[in-house]
Amino acid sequence: MTDVVHDPSDTPTAHGGADFAERYRAISARDARFDGQFFTAVRTTGIYCRPSCPARTPKPENVRFYLTSAAAHDAGFRACKRCLPEATPGTPEWNLRRDLAGRAMRLIADGVVDREGVDGLATRLGYSARQVNRLLVTELGAGPLALARAQRAQTARTLLTGTDLKLADVAFAAGFGSIRQFNETMTDVFASTPTEIRRRATGARAGSRAGSPVLPAYDSPAAREGTGCVTDRPLLHLSLPVRRPFDARGVFGFLAARAIDGVETADLTGPHLRYARTVSLPHGPAAFELRCHAGPGSVDVTLEVSHLADVPVAAARIRRLLDLDADPVAVDQALGADPALAAGVAAAPGIRVPGAVDPAELLIRAIIGQQISVAAARTHLTRLTAAAGAPYDSAVPGLTRLFPTPGAVADAAGDHLRLPARNLATITATATALADGELPLSIGDDPSDLRERLVARPGIGPWTAGYVALRVLGDPDILMDRDVALLAGARNLGLVDPGLTRPDQFRALATRGAAWAPWRSYAAMHLWRAAAA
Repeated sequence: MTDVVHDPSDTPTAHGGADFAERYRAISARDARFDGQFFTAVRTTGIYCRPSCPARTPKPENVRFYLTSAAAHDAGFRACKRCLPEATPGTPEWNLRRDLAGRAMRLIADGVVDREGVDGLATRLGYSARQVNRLLVTELGAGPLALARAQRAQTARTLLTGTDLKLADVAFAAGFGSIRQFNETMTDVFASTPTEIRRRATGARAGSRAGSPVLPAYDSPAAREGTGCVTDRPLLHLSLPVRRPFDARGVFGFLAARAIDGVETADLTGPHLRYARTVSLPHGPAAFELRCHAGPGSVDVTLEVSHLADVPVAAARIRRLLDLDADPVAVDQALGADPALAAGVAAAPGIRVPGAVDPAELLIRAIIGQQISVAAARTHLTRLTAAAGAPYDSAVPGLTRLFPTPGAVADAAGDHLRLPARNLATITATATALADGELPLSIGDDPSDLRERLVARPGIGPWTAGYVALRVLGDPDILMDRDVALLAGARNLGLVDPGLTRPDQFRALATRGAAWAPWRSYAAMHLWRAAAA
């Protein structure tokens, strides 16, 4: 249930949610771990807060809990000006839940309702618009339009407090159809006009920047002249909140090891970790640069877009790429209870499972990387991109190309990839199916259905299907079948007997891994790290 009322007979909510008593203990302790995972509304004040709000804890009989801010909005509550509940990391629930509600929330966060309407969302999910609306209202307390409206309000607040964009540009970048709609929504949700929200944030922003790293001013004319960049795409500086602990070095290192020249660039040697890449967004090509300290409370983003309407989409995809909405405390507690994993958890608290910014790209990269090393796959992909990727002029140093489209991959793979004929046939056939729409692939797919569709295609096995589900859908509970690196890590940690045959070792690992559910994807990251060590 979305609205958990105060009742002694309360039982745990569906999908592993906490009951009223557990949530009330969390807000009494001001536990920041739950920020973004649920919202606390107070009947007597008409305000909703994050669990860690420093205000006095309300009496239980005055409290209502909601899974989404949209449900709190629809129930007549307004956001707290003190704790700013919209400025929190999101919830891992949409990846944990494999049902229609979870799939819908991933698509709504990616801007599908703003671009395609409720009918477009329903088509992607394979249901009628009426069914989708009824289910979301029942499960989450708000329909798709209200959920998208809350998403727009959250994006607008981020842009108001974190950028110097004109108010009109903020409105359209956040997805509002008009200035009037923008003003009315912000006043309704936050009880403040956009101008007031920006005015309050200006002083706090100036103070916080005093001790923050200086971001590169790529948007200055001098800097652009120095890079040779001729683009006039808007550049923005954003800060994305992170739920701690956050193994920044681990996730940045994972992406850096697989970086394709021209499409991606990374630097892990300086005082601030850096990763940047180009990406194709709904309204055109774009690029972003990420910087952060190890163990930060946020990730600094320099975002270069063709159209301001792509700002919320880019922010959502960056969050998924870095797995910023994970619940690291729950993951570490569960995996750290296994003696074999305890040392790894202690050494890398807050480990993340890297996501993907483009599902089709990730599938092609996974197929090319089948049965070869990470370094070899990177070499092949760099060669393919140099031949088939579109040029891109970026203000961010090191970015010169876009990853080739599926159609371009289908045309160029045979000439530029030095792989066995069978592998080339799989790559070409899959890229063609992606380009023609025969093989739909999105973050809103059902994990089981996606894996079945992929395995049914010639040349794609369970390992590739599992890897795609892990990184595209953010599935937290995947232990790839017959992954030799996982097995090597398991042997290094003493999880399997090296004297067994390899098939028996895989079976033993699968049996041991059952105890790590629902966090087997995070256990896989620890095993891969142990294999590399």
